[in-house]
Amino acid sequence: MTRTFNWRIVFKTMGVLTFLEAQFMLVPTFAAWWYHEPDLGAWLVASAITWLSCWWMMFAGRNAEKRVGEREGYVIVATVWCVYSLFGMLPFWFSGALPTVTDAWYETMAGFTTTGSTVFTDVEAQTKSILLWRAMMQWIGGMGIIVLSVAILPMFGLGGMQLYSAEVTGVSYEKLSPRIADTAKHMWLTYIGLTVSEGLILWLCGMTKFDAVCHSLATISTGGFSTHNDSVIAYSPTIQWIILIFMFLSGINFTQLIYLFRGKPHRIFKDEETRWYTGACIIAGVILATGLLYHTHMLSSIRIGLFTSVATITSTGFVAADYMIWPPVLWVIVFFLMFTGGASGSTSGGMKWVRLAIFAKSALAEIKRRIHPNAVIPVRFNGSTLREQTTSNIMAFMFFYLAIIVAATLWFCGCGIGFDESFGIAVSMIGNVGVSIGQWGSSGCYAAMPDAAKWVATFVMLIGRLEIFTVLLLFSRALWKK
Repeated sequence: MTRTFNWRIVFKTMGVLTFLEAQFMLVPTFAAWWYHEPDLGAWLVASAITWLSCWWMMFAGRNAEKRVGEREGYVIVATVWCVYSLFGMLPFWFSGALPTVTDAWYETMAGFTTTGSTVFTDVEAQTKSILLWRAMMQWIGGMGIIVLSVAILPMFGLGGMQLYSAEVTGVSYEKLSPRIADTAKHMWLTYIGLTVSEGLILWLCGMTKFDAVCHSLATISTGGFSTHNDSVIAYSPTIQWIILIFMFLSGINFTQLIYLFRGKPHRIFKDEETRWYTGACIIAGVILATGLLYHTHMLSSIRIGLFTSVATITSTGFVAADYMIWPPVLWVIVFFLMFTGGASGSTSGGMKWVRLAIFAKSALAEIKRRIHPNAVIPVRFNGSTLREQTTSNIMAFMFFYLAIIVAATLWFCGCGIGFDESFGIAVSMIGNVGVSIGQWGSSGCYAAMPDAAKWVATFVMLIGRLEIFTVLLLFSRALWKK
């Protein structure tokens, strides 16, 4: 049976999602009015355009058949990040904070994908409304625009399972409730609870209210946009420890966090991926701390080592010290941590530890099969035998992950960037880390990068945020056949 592509439902859904973005934009607009900032006019115009556009899209999707198939789901999920960035960049552009379309687009995509790299050479010179919007973009994109929409779409008579499965493209996902919308609501309530908790603690420990809000939004989303040029270096050790703890929590699968907060801590301790993730953070942190302690003889090395480990593995990208001035062996370790990521179902980027763990187990199983060719040696994870399809999916993911890094590295080299820095940018962009090595290093500022490189970098960010397959499927002829 053949069926045509349901364009009307795509327009209607995009209209609803853009309506949500218009609601969010009211917050920095109010901030611009409250602080009597000169860019209030830019916010009003940008908000008006977003409002008019969302109503136009919903009008174009009127009388749509309430059917969201796999094709429509993939198109919506991949497109919404571009649409959100298109409207989200308007305040940067209209206010003159970022006068070129390229820079405004880059900053916005880096925000919504929680990459956290920036083209602002002086963050502290920006208005509070701009800084707040940067933090909010990361917070909106952290849990996922689609996961938010799935909790709300039923109000408009639209289903969300296809969108959720296209957005949550890890090895597996777990529903906390029979209705997928209820699962999304539980996840967002946990997300909001962590954000509010961290904001209050940061404020009580000495941060200003505004900085506490912005850093809380950027931490829980594992985005890393700060209100200061030197990230969190200037803050007290207490504040850095608080941010470290919440970064670590945000790198855990949110389903496991929900069970933890429901008084079922045994679930999180039994989860194999959480153990791999926790062990990686601790081991890498101890190695970095030991190396720093050996070279600097400062007790702060313990805090800085653990902070850098967690910030890099979770792809948050906050920095407590400039790691590019460390001995090469230490910043090379930091660089390779950018490949890893947190747990699946978290807000972090990277490959995710469930894939790395299964990849390692599959490699060890293959060695055993070579020794015992007639033995049946299954690969187990969390006590269950993995299907061959799951393993092949992981192998395909890692192949495309590395292939995109190679292609992006070649492109950046072609733009005149050195090989080591090109490689670092490619790894950072696809892992949504933000910071890199070389010229950009721990500053995470890419203002000097050529425009051609910036556009490709934003595309790599998007591929990494949607975990490759959702975007690549759009270029498959098979998807578009009736």
